[in-house]
Amino acid sequence: MSERYDLVIVGMGSGGMVAAELAATLDLRVAVAERGRVGGDCLWTGCVPSKALLASGKVAHHMRTAGEHGITAVEPEVDRAAVWKRIRAVQHEIAATDDNPERFEATGIEIVYGEARLTGPNSVQVGDRELDTRYVLLCTGSRPVVPDIPGLEDAGFITSESLFELDDPPASFVNIGGGPIAVETVQGFTRLGIPTTLLQKGPRILPRDEPELVDVLVASLRAEGVDLRFEVVTERVAVENGRKVVYGTQGGEPARWEADELLVAVGRAPNVEGLALEELGVQTGRRGIEIDERCRTSVPSVYAAGDVAGRFLFTHSAAYEGVRAVRDMFYPGKGKLTALIPWCTFTDPELAHAGLTEAEARERHGDDIRVWRLGLEHSDRARADSAADGAVVVITNKKKIVGAHILAPAAGEMIHELCLAIDQGLDLGDLAGFVHVYPTVGTSIGQLAGEAVFEKAEKYRWLVRRTR
Repeated sequence: MSERYDLVIVGMGSGGMVAAELAATLDLRVAVAERGRVGGDCLWTGCVPSKALLASGKVAHHMRTAGEHGITAVEPEVDRAAVWKRIRAVQHEIAATDDNPERFEATGIEIVYGEARLTGPNSVQVGDRELDTRYVLLCTGSRPVVPDIPGLEDAGFITSESLFELDDPPASFVNIGGGPIAVETVQGFTRLGIPTTLLQKGPRILPRDEPELVDVLVASLRAEGVDLRFEVVTERVAVENGRKVVYGTQGGEPARWEADELLVAVGRAPNVEGLALEELGVQTGRRGIEIDERCRTSVPSVYAAGDVAGRFLFTHSAAYEGVRAVRDMFYPGKGKLTALIPWCTFTDPELAHAGLTEAEARERHGDDIRVWRLGLEHSDRARADSAADGAVVVITNKKKIVGAHILAPAAGEMIHELCLAIDQGLDLGDLAGFVHVYPTVGTSIGQLAGEAVFEKAEKYRWLVRRTR
């Protein structure tokens, strides 16, 4: 016998959890189908464990470079197994508190464990249960892509899904891929004394970010020993003398790289299999389920949010989309996806991004754009912290801010002010009117905005009242 719900959500990761909480506050009957653990990739294989890894790496780095601050430097003794044990402890603490299934169930959300498939526009089957519902929200996320490299499967490898399940990580890695996950992980490994070589197919890492800041980051990473290789074509993988070897070319020249283990981080693929989408007529593409600006699929009662919909593969984007989908389903009007989505790569220094890059702005707006830059060597706080490798870059079109990029120790915290400025159509003069706390790295945004105001003031100096 089927059961009737207002909303059935498939997947209780970042998007599903937030959407379910919102729906529960509206006094709706909500069920969530989850085939694994509540929390999804963010808690178990992504954001949380990777940031815990980076935190341990930063401690080791500070010990190693303490001489810059007048303190005797020491080479840290890293217990890799203990680091991984701490990572799991952080995960389980969150799982037992904020992401605890019992907390969600206490709000009236019913969690149904098992594989889910759509049996109609208003029905979801989970195991032997048939859930009838007004709406369906698909939040099934994504998984690591496995490249088709001869010998890779036979040699064996690790992805972000299995990395943090280890008890004690291998002593060295070769990493295939140069996106945010790979770059963060490789820096963390290097700082923890796990030599890692990153192989990137293209000419640079982080190709979606502002190139001039990426170049500064690359120099900073290499200065602390991170081994980055560009223009690499991986041809095959072999196991030789107990070591895993990647054969290929770098810049067209034959090359080989070997380590105890391989880490594959070349991208993500949407989890659309097993949902019976094709039978129902839900359209999918290369990036995942196709949705409109309201998160609706080609079947009006079925919505999708997060990685499976392929817009932006970020936790915060999934949560935003999940909320907008519920808004569209149950409130008057429409829950359109209008918000600007910023992001940050949590290297040290961090690289944050909002809006257009310089190249994108020139392509869209032509010669009307202007690029404003302020290096952190002009930040008193950054210099005091021995962290002046970085900059704030703001791109304007007809004075309005259309893009912002920050390379700084706390770029992920700083970018929100500039993201809001883009969203609200502000110019640098508006930001100059805010008083920024001194001394902070964020003061650099105020300094940059001040330059724009001072430039404008100079044009009107003829209006200044002078003594006679």
